[in-house]
Amino acid sequence: MKQSKLFIKTKREAPKDEEAINARLLIRAGFIDKLMAGVYTFLPLGLRTLKKIENIIREEMNKAGGQEVLMPGLQPKENWVKTGRWDSMDDLYKIKDASGREFALGPTHEEVVFPLLKNVIFSYKDLPLYVYQIQNKFRMELRAKSGLLRGREFLMKDFYSFHTDEKDRDDYYDFMAKVYKNIFDILGIGDKTHYTLASGGTFSKYSHEFQTVTDAGEDTIHICCKCEMAINDDIIKENKSCPKCGESSFSPKKAIEVGNIFKLKEKFADDFGLKFKDKDGMEKTVITGCYGIGLGRLMGAVVESSYDEKGMIWPESIAPFQVHLIRLTTNDKRQTIFADKIYNALQKSGVEVLYDDREDIGAGEKFADADLIGIPWRAVVSERTGNKIEIKKRNEKKTRLVSEKEFIKTLK
Repeated sequence: MKQSKLFIKTKREAPKDEEAINARLLIRAGFIDKLMAGVYTFLPLGLRTLKKIENIIREEMNKAGGQEVLMPGLQPKENWVKTGRWDSMDDLYKIKDASGREFALGPTHEEVVFPLLKNVIFSYKDLPLYVYQIQNKFRMELRAKSGLLRGREFLMKDFYSFHTDEKDRDDYYDFMAKVYKNIFDILGIGDKTHYTLASGGTFSKYSHEFQTVTDAGEDTIHICCKCEMAINDDIIKENKSCPKCGESSFSPKKAIEVGNIFKLKEKFADDFGLKFKDKDGMEKTVITGCYGIGLGRLMGAVVESSYDEKGMIWPESIAPFQVHLIRLTTNDKRQTIFADKIYNALQKSGVEVLYDDREDIGAGEKFADADLIGIPWRAVVSERTGNKIEIKKRNEKKTRLVSEKEFIKTLK
């Protein structure tokens, strides 16, 4: 991609109405555009990163046995009345058509997936079964002031598991906790993300969150000083010691919730009569679990946990490009030809590259944009570098000169 053709330009200043670091940096760098509070357009750079997050999650869900579906965002009122959440869920968007029929804009999909599975699950032979989707959700968030961390419309992966008994569900629940840990490791925040005991609300006594430690966090977690499991601030009074290792010493930290998993008991299965016949022909209620990750929220959390005074520092796994190639303005056409040659060679080698080919833009502005955008590698071609390339990593200060062949080998 040539930067001269990029859809949107960087901004020197962040919008005055944005408080969160993730929104300020993502808007300035041209990753997202704010339509209104809690609602953002993902621009080409931001969409590339969002899609990489989506693909990582999809690959892990598929490896975990999940089958992907896409369920409607527009949902019938009667399903929400059946679960009791039409009146009890205070962040539910409710709409009415010209005939007076009422609908919900889905904040979650239990009201869709459970009646759907009644057409699929009949016998113990149909279980276990794992279904997931990646889809936009809507929640009436009255205080949308945290950028991508708290949106009114947002992209979410919701995964549902269906089992014959609690033991099978519990074993899978523990397995999914490890799958989530692997996702956060790939995204570069695994060392900052803690498996956190939390309230289960109306679904179960307890659930688990995955909380990424950062000063921008809206939650407070208490991290075990021995095994690093954490407990959410809402239930720390109920747990004087760590449920995993028994340690009674905790360290409080601010954190962002980047994922959660629930054991659903029999709540929604009972509401919709989701049952199966066991080996003896006895009818039993399907046992279920739910596993969620907000993709935009996860993207915002990565920004909040990896930036400096100059801009964002993306991990290679989800950076919009692997290399930011910068051609400094010169009167020597040979340098332009050389920079173009490097750009073409990188593309041919399968390296994702953003090429700053802009004319009449000074070196200082180009370097500032590169730091703001935060692509993992910066490569500079100028009169000073001759027939070599000056390279550095975004999170390092030291530069070095390499040949084209050495550079491509380094990236590979």
